[in-house]
Amino acid sequence: MTLRVNPKVRRHSFALIVALLAIFVLSANAALLWYSMQVDMKLAAQSQYEPQMVWLGRSGVELARWVLAQEMSVPGEPYDALNQFWAGGPGGPGETNSVLSGISLDHYQIGDGWVSIKIIDEERKANINTVTPQILQQALTVMGVDANDLPTVSDSILDWVQPGDTPRLSGAKNQYYMSLNPPYYCKEAPMDDISELLLVKGVTGAMYDGGTETNSVIPKKFGFSPFQNNNYTFGLKDVFTPFSDGRININTADANVLQLIPGVDEATAEAIIKQRAGPDGVAGTADDTPFRSPGEAQQAGINREAAQNINQYCDVRSHTFEVHVTAHYFNLTREYVGIVWRNTPTDIRVVGFRMEHPEAAPAVSSSGGSTAAN
Repeated sequence: MTLRVNPKVRRHSFALIVALLAIFVLSANAALLWYSMQVDMKLAAQSQYEPQMVWLGRSGVELARWVLAQEMSVPGEPYDALNQFWAGGPGGPGETNSVLSGISLDHYQIGDGWVSIKIIDEERKANINTVTPQILQQALTVMGVDANDLPTVSDSILDWVQPGDTPRLSGAKNQYYMSLNPPYYCKEAPMDDISELLLVKGVTGAMYDGGTETNSVIPKKFGFSPFQNNNYTFGLKDVFTPFSDGRININTADANVLQLIPGVDEATAEAIIKQRAGPDGVAGTADDTPFRSPGEAQQAGINREAAQNINQYCDVRSHTFEVHVTAHYFNLTREYVGIVWRNTPTDIRVVGFRMEHPEAAPAVSSSGGSTAAN
């Protein structure tokens, strides 16, 4: 017996399938349209709120300016140290009764948004733009740079930041850099950003950020990496900055930076840090005993050569500060960085301002040259 299918039923089934496919396609298009509208609305909202975000970022820098002005006016504290309020500490003896005692640097409410700020002094590092050959060579030696490679790196850094057409014995000027692929000019001027070191002859990613050439997060540039398999105890970015007054703050510098000072070895650096950390041995706590002058470093039992060089290269005040601002407004969050130069409590200038991750939102123009603090 043969089963016959009614032609009308066949046509109705085909029409039903076509209708279902049409509904599916229309539903998919509607979903894509809805998603696209949501994305457009979100982008529009972000664009609408971007001026408020920039305003909050700059307000965070202004808050840091006010804090730094108050810090410099605290009686009995003629220094900047890690236990003070600006550095995230509990506050020195004179700060507990000042206007700073009631201020929070975390989630500070401004209008409908809030900011959190972190202040880092640049004098805790050495200035790469004014560094002496002696300190630069000392830094490379303490890092662990091979003695055969040290002259190339040292001379090339000095050639990069200083004017002149003639390179140092092991350095490099335009003739070398213009022979690279791609070619570029030797700057022959102060660095605006410490990452410029990656453009300098002989400086590898591992030298810049520390570690080894194989695990460095900085890629080799232009295929030029003559120094292989070196292991560095720290990176150049950890001890140098393009912003500072040129003197190292003995109260905020770490052991690696202190060892850049001629005559200061690892043991001497640790003795200095132990002396300023107070009885509990922990930096940034209430019992810290910051140095009130570079000469007080002798209390740590250091030798005469180290004491003399500390007086020459160090200070107990910081003048340049990097302000990291986290700004939040509704469901948006942005990171900004400001550079603040402090001369007196009434003379504090913002010399640089930028968005930390400009690829995430429209770029923010600078309010001033970043080299103004040099």
